[in-house]
Amino acid sequence: MIGAVVAVAAGGALGSLMRFATANWINSHWPQHFNIATLLVNIAGCLLIGYFYGVFLLRADVPLELRAGLIVGFLGGLTTFSSFSLDTLRLLESGQAPLAIGYAAFSVFGGLLATWAGLSLTKL
Repeated sequence: MIGAVVAVAAGGALGSLMRFATANWINSHWPQHFNIATLLVNIAGCLLIGYFYGVFLLRADVPLELRAGLIVGFLGGLTTFSSFSLDTLRLLESGQAPLAIGYAAFSVFGGLLATWAGLSLTKL
């Protein structure tokens, strides 16, 4: 289990550094379009989590450390949007469309509301 913990920590560090580097690069070239960095890492993370999940379904022999390091660590550090997207897709695939739609709506609007609430707390 310690190997998986180390893999997640290392992957998380790399994913976070990649998100940081992407944001800095975008901001230095197109500061007025700062949100493109987040969009890019979110879309890339979604693409990668779908790919890795599919590969790991086909290849059960892939070690836990590699699976956890890539999906939970690296992609978790890069973006949590990829995990949200995978969870929603899995709900849809399991025939739980109403729950998937509710989950997606609550995640997006709940996240926006929570962000607004957190920001509002700083103004008290």
